[in-house]
Amino acid sequence: MLTRTGWGTAGGGAVLTGVGYAFGYREAAALGTTGLLAVAVSVAVLWALPRPRLGAERRIAPRKVGRGEPAESVVTVTNTGDRALRGLSAGDRCGDLEIAVTVPPLRPGAVHELRHPLPTSRRGPLPVGPLRVERVDPLGLVRRRHAYGGSETLLVRPRTCPLPALSAGRSHQVEGSASDVAADGSPAFHAVREYAFGDDLRRVHWRSTARAGKLIVRQPADTSLPHTTLVLDTREHAHASQDDFELAVDCAASLAYAAARSRLPVHLLDGVGTLLRTKGSGEDGEALLDRLALVTRSDGPSETVAFDVLERHRDGGTLIVVGGTGAAEGLGAAAGRVRHRFDGVIVLRAGAATGAEPVVGVWETRVASLEELAAVWRAEAPR
Repeated sequence: MLTRTGWGTAGGGAVLTGVGYAFGYREAAALGTTGLLAVAVSVAVLWALPRPRLGAERRIAPRKVGRGEPAESVVTVTNTGDRALRGLSAGDRCGDLEIAVTVPPLRPGAVHELRHPLPTSRRGPLPVGPLRVERVDPLGLVRRRHAYGGSETLLVRPRTCPLPALSAGRSHQVEGSASDVAADGSPAFHAVREYAFGDDLRRVHWRSTARAGKLIVRQPADTSLPHTTLVLDTREHAHASQDDFELAVDCAASLAYAAARSRLPVHLLDGVGTLLRTKGSGEDGEALLDRLALVTRSDGPSETVAFDVLERHRDGGTLIVVGGTGAAEGLGAAAGRVRHRFDGVIVLRAGAATGAEPVVGVWETRVASLEELAAVWRAEAPR
């Protein structure tokens, strides 16, 4: 592959050669021919050289970070050949960027770690690698690249701030979610299952035991577990800028993570439909952050998001709608139309403050930063 210098030399050589022979300028023709010959020799020499024998292993530490948090790529390179390697330059791909790294001289069998920070200012998956080692001829006319090692992906997740989970809003289901931590004295049960060592014998379901010929116990239902339904407005026109949209995603991530940290079920939706539905297990927070890392702005309909789905909601609990200020009108009213399905409704707008008509039964607020969200949520959010 020719460098810029190589292309310039080849082009200039071709012009000088043509002009020289056409108009009888032997010096120009000789100079042009020399340039073309230099490019040809450089190409032949560089492509005749054997490929550097290198081993490369990559790791990313950590593999998942919040937006703006530090992360680095570490590539361990080993000279697996029998000759010393010198004069190698390399570049590491990070999304659309290429980061230059320096490969020192390596004796046979020598090992060296190449470290560089990774850009984490943009949320989403960031492909990293492979490492491209470059060799250039002494005249700088031609370069040849070789790829070493594979690619890894850094997942840049939304930023979050610590928030208290809402305790308001309890499920109205007669039989709630099955839970091993539900009170043994709960009058409702979700299902029956085979006896396991340590189960309370008071939970034995004798009728099922008689039919099955082995001990069967009741799986109690936790009918008081609060539910959180969180809607993130991803419509393009709903957010005044990409920064406002990122703030909205950060707010949604903080609220969802707060509920998941308290082992509460979360139903996460966007303008299309359900993104993720969790049941209150210990790993829900990580799963919610991973899913929100992939959310993008969409060309949704002009009407407010996902409320046709919420019209069929039956779990009660709290509804939280996170939107922007680019389409302030109608968001609170749409949330108000489904408030009879929930015990509490909250509308949170991310971005600069704009005017909107208040809706009865809907608590609405605006925040311009995560720090403001933390302060407002602790001081004013309904419990």
